[in-house]
Order: sequence, then structure tokens, then C-alpha cells
Amino acid sequence: MRYDLDDLRLFLHIVTEGSITAGAHRMHLSLPSASARVRSLEHHAGVALLIRGRRGVRPTPAGTTLARHARDVLARTARLESAVASYTRPPTAPLTLLAGGSAMHRLVPQALISFLRAHPDTDVTVSESRTPRTVRMLADGEADLGVVLDDEAGDCGLRTEPLGDDSLVVIGQAGGVLAGRTALTYSEAAEHPLVGLDADSSLRRWIEKHLGPHAPVVRHRTTVADLNVLVSLAAAGVGLAVVPRRAIGPHQPLDVCELREPWARRHHLLAWGVKDCAASTATMALAEHLRHAALAEPSFRGAYADSDGRQPFHDG
Repeated sequence: MRYDLDDLRLFLHIVTEGSITAGAHRMHLSLPSASARVRSLEHHAGVALLIRGRRGVRPTPAGTTLARHARDVLARTARLESAVASYTRPPTAPLTLLAGGSAMHRLVPQALISFLRAHPDTDVTVSESRTPRTVRMLADGEADLGVVLDDEAGDCGLRTEPLGDDSLVVIGQAGGVLAGRTALTYSEAAEHPLVGLDADSSLRRWIEKHLGPHAPVVRHRTTVADLNVLVSLAAAGVGLAVVPRRAIGPHQPLDVCELREPWARRHHLLAWGVKDCAASTATMALAEHLRHAALAEPSFRGAYADSDGRQPFHDG
């Protein structure tokens, strides 16, 4: 009995999400198409695989067994493809690294400087990319490494490890409206003029997604494309700004307040592409330089540290 690999991936997403709709979304399929694939899978198996309910779906005993074996099959397939790909990619082909706007501010440049100096024969193609797109490209074998956000990566099925804190804070001119404050909500910050990133920036879109349809009305005095410029504008008193704590230099004259929102607590993960399950030496070296760059960030230590200060890793 043979199963289509895409159908197995869809079934695993549905079981993980507890919803055919959510599983279809993760596979970029319409709900009718996903439902038809599930029915075909059940017909092929000759037994019901899902129990449908008003609150979603859950696997039958046969479905649980299929999901367990599907994970093994997909993992073996990824290892096989990785082994073959290692012979097809020229040794001089550049590595591909994807990261969001926050990581591109300081973390990625620091890692690139040290890596490229240490490896003069290896090139790296770097692109800014939001987490959903990064996860797709890593899963499709189109990138080697990615720096992603933990809440958006979720159970993406990729190998991941903690990389550092990327929590958001509110900044303003030293001695200005934030003087004496230690924390405030986004609504409280929005009562004052703000400066922000351009509307198509990954950080701006991430914030607006979490604010939702009931976001407070904001007066942006200006928007810019660069975090350095944004921090400078806030330091000059042009307006308050919401930025990752990692974007603030150690000696910049700023008042900094915690952003009291559940979505403001973010963490970066280092995610590996499926073609590098048996990672190349160059990929492993670039990952190590990213780890060192993250450790150099003042906001990293303590973000994922356990009781004796070590940084735990997760191999997803």
C-alpha cells in the first residue's frame, strides 16, 4: 500500500492542529481540496482515520498509527533527499540565510562578519524574510538556515534551537514622557506621537497582526526603513517607538520601558533547512557564528537559560 507524501504531510498537519481547516492552511490548500484528500486517504487505508466533531478533529487509533509512521517516512525521505542533494550542489554554491528585520539589524551582520572572515571560500546569500515564508523555504529545501520567531514558527517540523531574546520595548527621549515609567501598554504608548518602521517591514506587520482590528489609532510622525534611524529619531524626541530591545545600543541616551503586552515577549529560533538534516560543514559553521553573535547580545543571557546558566537546545 503506497501513500502520497503530500497527503501524509497534510494528515500530520491536521492531527497536529486538530482541525482540517488549519491543516489545509499550513499546506496552502483550500478546505474542499484538503477534505477531499483526507477522504481519499481514508478510502485508500480502508478505515476511518479521523473523528469529526464540532470543535475539530482527532485521530482514530488507526489515524494515530498512521501519523506515527508518517513522521518516520517523512523524516527518512528528508534524509534521503539531503544525502542526494549533497552531490548535486556545487561546492562553491552560496549558503542561503533568511531572517526577519529585527535579526537583520545586528545579529545577522555580526555573524556574517565573523563567518565570512573565517571562511573566505564560502559565500552567503542573505535575505530579509518573515517567519512564515522562511519556514516554507526551509521546508522546501530552498534555504539552509533561518532566524525565525518562536510564536510564528510553532511546530513547524523543522530542526530548531533557541537563539536569543527579541522582546519589544517602548523607547523615548531621555527625561521625556517616559521618565519615571518602567512599563506601559501599547494603548498608553499610542496616546503620544510615535515614529515607526515602514508599513511593509516585517516588524511593523508583525505588530499590527497582533494588535488586530481593535488597534488604537496611532499618529506616526514619520516612518522609516531602518531600525538605527528609528532609534535615533526616538532619542531625539521626535516620538516614541516600539523596537526590539536588542536594537538599543548600550550608551544611547534613551528612556526604555517594558511593553506590557503578552505578544511583546518574543524569542528568536535558529531553524535548519531539510536539505541540511545532515548539515554541511559550512552550514554548521555559519550556525555556530550565529550562536556566538546571539550570545554577544546583552538581551540574550537569561532568555532561555536554565538554572545553571546553560542554554538548552531543542532539536525539532
